[in-house]
Amino acid sequence: MRTDPIIEEIYKEREAHAAKFGHDLRAIFNDLKRVERELGIAPVSLPARPAQQRRSAA
Repeated sequence: MRTDPIIEEIYKEREAHAAKFGHDLRAIFNDLKRVERELGIAPVSLPARPAQQRRSAA
């Protein structure tokens, strides 16, 4: 299987970032939210969609 160098670099950076916070998901999340605030990135808010009814198999 061939590897993609760009994907490998993304995995490497993601691992380094996680290791920086001891792989603590809450700490990683808080850091990413801090970066969003510093960059002025607004969260995406989508309107609620009505639930769709399932069709029966018959």
